[in-house]
Amino acid sequence: MTQGRKDRFDVAVLGAGAAGMMCAAVAGQRGARVVLIDHATRLAEKIRISGGGRCNFTNLQAGPANYLSTNPHFCRSALARYTPQDFLGLLRRYDIGWHEKHRGQLFCNNNAEDIINLLRAECDAGGVRWQAGCTIDEIRKEGDDFLLLTKQGIVRAGAVVVATGGLSIPKIGATDFGYRIARQFGLKVVETRPALVPLTFDGQAWQPFVPLAGVSMEVDISTGSGKAAGVFKEDLLWTHRGLSGPAVLQISSYWRPGTPIEIDLFDGEDAVDWLIGHKKGGRKHLDNLLAERLPARLADAWCAAVGLQGTQSVADMPDKALRQLGEALNRWRLVPSGTEGYKKAEVTLGGVDTRGLSSSTMMTRDVDGLYFIGEVVDVTGWLGGYNFQWAWASAVAAGEAAADAARSGSA
Repeated sequence: MTQGRKDRFDVAVLGAGAAGMMCAAVAGQRGARVVLIDHATRLAEKIRISGGGRCNFTNLQAGPANYLSTNPHFCRSALARYTPQDFLGLLRRYDIGWHEKHRGQLFCNNNAEDIINLLRAECDAGGVRWQAGCTIDEIRKEGDDFLLLTKQGIVRAGAVVVATGGLSIPKIGATDFGYRIARQFGLKVVETRPALVPLTFDGQAWQPFVPLAGVSMEVDISTGSGKAAGVFKEDLLWTHRGLSGPAVLQISSYWRPGTPIEIDLFDGEDAVDWLIGHKKGGRKHLDNLLAERLPARLADAWCAAVGLQGTQSVADMPDKALRQLGEALNRWRLVPSGTEGYKKAEVTLGGVDTRGLSSSTMMTRDVDGLYFIGEVVDVTGWLGGYNFQWAWASAVAAGEAAADAARSGSA
C-alpha cells in the first residue's frame, strides 16, 4: 500500500456501479463529502451491457412481490420511497428518451451510456471525489470512523456504503469483496448462487433437442411449490446445452438442484382434447399436426424424444397414445443438471442477510455507519428492470441516511 495523507470524508461508497453511483450522488447533493471507490478503471460495465446495450433501467410494475429474499418484506420500505416514477423524473431532467418494451420493462431509446452519463453528472453535481482503479487492502473501524487502506493511500470516512455487487459476470470485475466485508463486521451472508441464468441438461439426454438451438416460443413455466414456487409466461429459447430465454432466466431464481421444472408448450390449452379432436375427419401426419401449434423443428424433435413416428397418421393412433402425448405437451417435466454459472448469470441470489440491516436506511444494526445496498444484499429481482429499481431505491435510502447522519454529527 502506498502511504498517503489521511483524507477524511463523510461517506465512502465502495463500488461505482448503479447502486454505488446513485448513492454517492444522493449523499453528495445532500451536503456530505463523498468519495466513490472502485477497483475497476472502466466503470458501470453492468449498466453498459444490460438490456442489449440499451439498459432495462426499471420496471413500472416493481413491487415487493417481484423480489426474492429470505426476508421478503425487507425491500418494501425502500421501494415505496423511491419508485420507478421517481427515476423517470430524473431521466426527464436530462432529456433522456425511453420506451416500454413489454410487461412494464423500460429501456433507453439511445443506449446505456445515457444512464451512465446521468449518474456521472449527478455525482459531479454532488462534488463526489472519484477514485477509480483503486484496490482496498483493509478496512478498520477506529472510534467513530472507518479507516480504508488502499493502493492510493489512506482514506478516513464517517460512513462506508458497500455497493460492490455480487458474483455474476466475473469477466467484468465481479468479486466476493462485499461479502468479505460483511463477515468481517459480523454480518451473516445468505448462501449465494447464480440467478437469472440459463439451465443446462445432461449431454446424452439432451441430444434429441440439440438441433433445436435457436428455436424460441412463448410457454408457461413453473418450478417449486407453495411460497417457494415460481410461475411465469415468457419466451423459451433452446440452446446447445439446455434452455434459456426469459422463461428460463426467470424460473432459474426459483429452481433448486435435483428438482424438476414443468413447461406447458400449449399455452394453457388442453393438448389432449386438441389432439383427439383432430383424430376424426383428418389424415394429417402427427408431425404436421403438431407443427400447427409448435415450431416445426420442435414438432419433429418432440416426436423423436417421446418415441413416436412423426409420419404416422393421427387418425390411426390410439386414444391412449394421444393422451400420453397431450399430457406431456401440457406438463413437460424435466430435471436440469445445473446452470451456466456466474459467467452467464445476470445477478446473484442470496447475499448479505437483511436481518442485520435496517430496511429504512440500509445501515447495519450492530455497526454504526456501515451500509449495504444493491446486489450485494439478499434481495434479488425478477428479470425485466427490477434489479436496477432495487439498486436505485436502496441507494437513495442509504445515501439520504448517511448524509443526514453526517450533518447531525453522528457519522
